[in-house]
Parts: sequence; structure tokens; C-alpha cells
Amino acid sequence: MVDQKLFAGYAVRRVRRQAGLTQAAMAEMLAISPSYLNLLERNQRPLSATLLVRLAEQFDFDARSLAVGEPGGGEAALRRRLADPLFADLEVDRAELTEWLAAAPGGAEAFARAYDRLGGGVHGSSDAPDPVAEVRREIERWRNHFPDLDAVAEALADELRLGAGDLYGAIAERLRVKHQLAIRVLPVEVMPDMLRRLDLHARQLQLSELLDPASRAFAAAFQLGQIEGRAEIEALVKGGAFTDRAAERLYRRHLLSYFAAAVMMPYARFLRACEATGYDIELLQRRFGAGFEQVAHRLTTLQRVGARGLPFFMVRIDRAGQASKRFSGASAAPLAEAEARCPLWRLHMAFERPGALTVHLVVLEDESRWFTMARTVTPQGRRYGTTGAEFAVGLGVAADLAGPLAAARGIDLAGDATPIGLGCRQCLRVDCPQRSAPPAGRALIVIERERGLSPIRFAAD
Repeated sequence: MVDQKLFAGYAVRRVRRQAGLTQAAMAEMLAISPSYLNLLERNQRPLSATLLVRLAEQFDFDARSLAVGEPGGGEAALRRRLADPLFADLEVDRAELTEWLAAAPGGAEAFARAYDRLGGGVHGSSDAPDPVAEVRREIERWRNHFPDLDAVAEALADELRLGAGDLYGAIAERLRVKHQLAIRVLPVEVMPDMLRRLDLHARQLQLSELLDPASRAFAAAFQLGQIEGRAEIEALVKGGAFTDRAAERLYRRHLLSYFAAAVMMPYARFLRACEATGYDIELLQRRFGAGFEQVAHRLTTLQRVGARGLPFFMVRIDRAGQASKRFSGASAAPLAEAEARCPLWRLHMAFERPGALTVHLVVLEDESRWFTMARTVTPQGRRYGTTGAEFAVGLGVAADLAGPLAAARGIDLAGDATPIGLGCRQCLRVDCPQRSAPPAGRALIVIERERGLSPIRFAAD
């Protein structure tokens, strides 16, 4: 379990203003000094467990609101928006952004909403909404941790576990007895283009024979979530206030997948296994009957108050470097937030070693150090002689927290790290041999009689 500092100035200020109190009055109720409360609200001091309890007692404060209260999704999400070339000449640094969030949280939230509504600055279009961006923003707002879903799924998993040791069999039996739904595995000739289909007329959940055991269990848990997790999921979807129907459906699918993973890997049992094994992904796969990507995604969700896991981020890319999944969780990792990736990051090298785990210690321009792991995955449904997809899934955690990891054993986490950036358009490293474009907002310099280490030179400012 990781003892993380909790900065929640915006949430504390919101509670105070809703109660109509001055800083002096609230400080007296919490038995702290007004100056200390001022530092808390400006995120210059972390919120201690003692104060969290006092807030709950005095103001009926729900600790879960900390996950959804930061304007614009928090500092990392705002930093990602400000990385747009549209703002390159402003050079808003981290200190300035922190001060902005503390001094004018409403203004920061307004900026985030306007930017997202316009489709992402100069790269987007205001003509049509981007459902993926809308859903990502809502997931960021919750830091990809949904405590109500975890609670329901965990209780359900315990109940299923009492009934049978085989999770898939227990879910199938529950669907049959309680909901009059049978699971039927069909030949690929019958379902040539589908992996899962719900036939309400026949009262069947039909699964393709192409699915492996982990994917069958996931599909069955997904279906159970549509029935038994419906109330909690619909409440979250309603809270998202989506204006686009596709975004609403995409978000619902994410929540159902979250629920299915939480049934397969119940929070408390999964966290204990993580800590006992050093977050050994291969061992966790076998223990919980899950796939690599399922475990990787679950690792980004371990943020229960009082029982937090390591703050992992996850990203999934194809061979062209395009990201189809990005979850920063509680890590606030720029590597997950950035729209582009650095070719020097060994995430891309995973394609050269299919199925093998590739580890890499990297350092970003802001001197933050990250321990990362990557491995290829192939989606279900691939048949011999047909074109199949392949992705690389990357996981990472701050290097100073990576000591307990089994994958980090024997690695000097304070030693040499590979300097990387967040894609050429955001990277200011001048000596990179892999550079393919100058940073956004920086003029390209071409001198015919010279050739430096980097093929591209650019103006310093």
C-alpha cells in the first residue's frame, strides 16, 4: 500500500463556500489555524487523514468527491491541454499552473470546458463533438476509479466465490437461475464477425469459440454487470451529462468493462495479491484467470481511500504509435496524458519481442523519472490466414515508487535513465538524434554547411 500525499485544496474550498463560512470560521471548526487552512486551499499543504475525518464529521463530507472535484480534471489534464501548439508562445510552467488552479479554479474549469467543447484547439473541429475525448475527460474526472462499482462488484464476487471455485461457471449459473439467461458457445462459422451477442428472443448470451477462458469470463461478467450493476452504472452515466449519444454509450461500455474486471479481480483480494507478489503481472494473470491487458488496466484503478495501490498509468498503441487507450489514474503521468510518444521509449520496442516483457527506466524533460513495462497483446478473434491486430500495452509508475515491483528487481532506479520527451512537437531536447520535427512554436533552422547530431535544429525561443 502506498502512503500518498493528498492535495485537495479545491474540494476543501468548495465545502467551505457551500457552507457559507470564512476561512477563519472553518479553521476554528477544524481546530487548525486560518493560515494553515489557506495553505490547504492553495494546495501548498496535503490533507491529512485526521483532517479528512474532521471534514466528514463537521460537514458530511464524502471522501469520494476528491476523485471528481478538481477543475478541468486536475493539473495533469490541464497541462495536456496547454501543450497544444496554440499556446506554445505562452510557456505556462508548472508553478504558474498550480497557482492558477489555487487562485481561480472556476476559471480553470471554464477554460477546460471551452477547450474541449471546441474539439481541442487548432487540431479539432467545432462542427462535431469528439465522443472519445468526452469520455476520456469524464474518466479523468474520476481518475479511473469508481468506488460504487468496486463495492457492488466485490460483494458479487464474494457471493459467486462461495457458490463455486470456477468464476465463469458461477456466473453462468447465476445468469441461468436468477436471470433466465443461458450462455452458449457457438462455432466461428455461426458467428463469423461477432465475439459476443445477446439474443433476448432465445434468452442466450452467445459467445464465439474464438474467445479464450479469460475473455469468456470477462464477457460473462460484462453481461452480469448490465443486469446487476445497472443502477450504479446508469447513475454514473447520468452524472457525465453527455451531449453526444455515442459518447454516452462509449462511457457505459467503459463502466461495464470496469465492473467485469472488478468481478474477476475483486479490489481487496487483488490489492493483497499485488502487494504480496510485487505486482508480478504474469502471476496475477494466472491467479485471477485474466489476460495481460485486463490486469494492466486493473492496476490503474487501485485508488480506494485508505487502501491505495501503486499509482500506475497505462497506454495502448499500435505499430504506428497511435494510442487507442490511455489511463493516467492517480499517477498524473505526462506519458499517458501526451497525445504523441517518443520513439526512444521502449514501448515501441515491444513489437520486436512479441509476448515478452520489456522494462525501461526513463527521465522526462521536467526531470521526473518513470519505470515502465511493455508487452504486446493480440485481441481475441484472430484466425489463421486472416489479418489480425497487434498492440503494445505500456504500464508505468514513478521510479521512486517502483522499488516493490518484481520487474524492477536488480535495477538501479536512481541510476542512468534514458532521456525521452512527449513527442517531437512538445520536446525541447536539442541533441536528440531521433527528432523528426521541431517543437511547436519554434522556428526551424537550416544551415547548409553544417550537420549536427540531430537532423533538425530549431530556435532556442
